[in-house]
Amino acid sequence: MSETRLAERYRAYIAALNERPVGALEPFVNEAVVYNGERKSRAEYRGLIEDSIAAAPDLKFRIGLLVVEGDMVSAKLDFDCTPRGDFIGLQGDGRRVSFAEHVFYRFSEGKIAEVWSLIDRWTVAEQLGRAR
Repeated sequence: MSETRLAERYRAYIAALNERPVGALEPFVNEAVVYNGERKSRAEYRGLIEDSIAAAPDLKFRIGLLVVEGDMVSAKLDFDCTPRGDFIGLQGDGRRVSFAEHVFYRFSEGKIAEVWSLIDRWTVAEQLGRAR
């Protein structure tokens, strides 16, 4: 798959994540995916995303930076939302937070096979008054 086509595919994946409920991930994610070193089923991976959306229903995935090289996609995703309840391991209280996720994907046969994600939890904790 060309890098241009892979970038288009990634944008379509992000659009599916922004559908409510989350759109079908089957066209974009392998049945088994490695997420931060841990093997997960597609359903478990989808569950991680849905848990974040349940805690912050206004969560939208916005691509701030996108780089594609070979079968790798790297992105800086920008978020601005109002979490309530458990959100990325922090207790949201309805305060608006803005933060970034830096994420790398390896695609295999046009689908996500591996994900390395680093969410700026410190910034979220600081905005929620929970930084230590």
